[in-house]
Amino acid sequence: MPRVYNFSAGPATLPVEVLEKAQKDLVDYQGAGMSVMEMSHRSPEYKGIFDGAKEKLKTLMSVPDNYEILFLHGGASSQFAMVPLNLFSDKRKADYINTGAWSKKAIAEAKRYGTVNVVASSEDKTFSYIPELSADMFDPEADYVHITSNNTIYGTTFPKLPPVGDVPLVADMSSNILAQVYDVNDFGVIYAGAQKNIGPAGVAIVIVRKDLVGSALDVTPNMFNYKTHLDNGSMFNTPPTYAIYMAGLVFEWLLERGGVVEMQKINEEKASWLYGFLDNSSLFKGTADLASRSTMNVPFVTTSEELDAKFIKEAASVGLKTLKGHRTVGGMRASIYNAMPPEGVKKLVEFMKKFELSNK
Repeated sequence: MPRVYNFSAGPATLPVEVLEKAQKDLVDYQGAGMSVMEMSHRSPEYKGIFDGAKEKLKTLMSVPDNYEILFLHGGASSQFAMVPLNLFSDKRKADYINTGAWSKKAIAEAKRYGTVNVVASSEDKTFSYIPELSADMFDPEADYVHITSNNTIYGTTFPKLPPVGDVPLVADMSSNILAQVYDVNDFGVIYAGAQKNIGPAGVAIVIVRKDLVGSALDVTPNMFNYKTHLDNGSMFNTPPTYAIYMAGLVFEWLLERGGVVEMQKINEEKASWLYGFLDNSSLFKGTADLASRSTMNVPFVTTSEELDAKFIKEAASVGLKTLKGHRTVGGMRASIYNAMPPEGVKKLVEFMKKFELSNK
């Protein structure tokens, strides 16, 4: 069966070249006589894989030397607790911006350990926009400010970073890491689950400024303490070895294509084709506010739930898969991450044109 175009929000499509390379090395990794899945994480062979993945990510994101890259278990959801446990001081207070389901979960978790001030929220309009933010909205005495840089379910992204002054900015970048250029120096902590733009599920990436490590709350378990993992090179326990190997292959794939700068250009072009059609369609419309639109996740609807269901079914029959939207938004959602080839977006737009003509 030929490969389909998989528009899933995550686990998401992976580059075919990466899958083929992993397939080639699956049973015997480059003459080691074993699979990466069988290797000791402390073996010389695996150390080369691990160090290579870390160095490639450092290059891709221009990570400064005063930051550490950690490869951790638990997905981005574990970071909802790890961030406050590690960054709360005696003040135990932080500012959060509520822009979707994942920020709501992060807020709820942080409230277990301290005081959370929700600076702004877009819940009043089903998270379809990013709130306007100004410097006077933020507490200069807060331990940190938390954002979700891209909101997978609702298809919104921060058009610019909030003006937080000297307070460390923490970003959950799970769905747009490596898809657009960010200056790591603007953040205290960046974290991301892998299963959208990095690789298969199983590893979380944390990029943390080193001066923020070492003052975790006394109640913090060893496994939730950034210092534990920094001091042990992300190998305090067995890391998710195969997921890190796959991430390294994706990082290599990105570097071969010009890195994040070039990928951002491609992503913006792909998104422009889809939004351009939606903005001129009489049947389809996007649900995210124009100024807040994501280049990664594009939710849209037709004029009825019945037509939505028909579209999803017929699209799947021509190899356009996993387009059903999240239940809180309805309709459809096309996730067009780095690994979604331009041809996939073009085919989707062409199918949408045909569907509109036959369903007027």
